[in-house]
Amino acid sequence: MDGPDAYYKKRITYTLHHQPFAFDVGHTLFSSFQVDDGTDLLLRTIAMPNPPTRILDLGCGCGVIGIALAQRFPDAEVVMADKDLLAVRYARHNLTLNAVTNATVIGSVGLEQVPPGPYDLIVSNIPAKIGDAAIEEEFILKPLTLLAADGVYWFVVVSGLNHLIPRLGPRHQLRLKEMKKRSGYTVYRIYPSLSL
Repeated sequence: MDGPDAYYKKRITYTLHHQPFAFDVGHTLFSSFQVDDGTDLLLRTIAMPNPPTRILDLGCGCGVIGIALAQRFPDAEVVMADKDLLAVRYARHNLTLNAVTNATVIGSVGLEQVPPGPYDLIVSNIPAKIGDAAIEEEFILKPLTLLAADGVYWFVVVSGLNHLIPRLGPRHQLRLKEMKKRSGYTVYRIYPSLSL
C-alpha cells in the first residue's frame, strides 16, 4: 500500500510563498484531487499585523490550512480540529509528511473537544452543506468566543453562502468584512466585537 491506509487515494502537492507541501488524501475526503480554490484563496489572503501565538483551524480536513500556517508561523501553537475521524487520521499523517511539529490534530464536533482559547488566529474553510443555522452557530458565533481580544478570524465560503454571511454582521454586531472574491469563493475577516 502506498499511503497511510486502505482509504488512500493519492498524494497532492501544493506550493505557497515558495514553500512546497505534500498532502496524502483519502477517497472520501473533501478536495481529494488538489488543494481547492477556496483554501488557496484563504491562505493567500490571510494577513496578520503580528505573528500569532495560538492558531485554530476549524474543520481542518486533511490539514492543508493548519499545516501551511504552522510552517508560516513556526513559533505558534496550531490546533487543527475536524469531526471526520478519517480527516483527523490524514491530517496527523500529513503533519509528519511535512515535518510539522508545532501542530496537533483533534477529533471534535464543532468546538466540543477544542482546547479553550484565546486564539490569536482562527481559520476555516466553512462547509457549505451543513445548513445556515449550523454555519451561523458553529462556524461564526461560537469560534468568536475563543478569539483573543486582538485576534482575528479569517474564513472562506463558497459564494453560494454570500446570501447568509453578510447578514450576520448587522444581526450580531460583528466587525465583519469581505476581503476577497475569486473562482466562486469569498474570504471574510472578523475582528472581536465589543459585544461578545
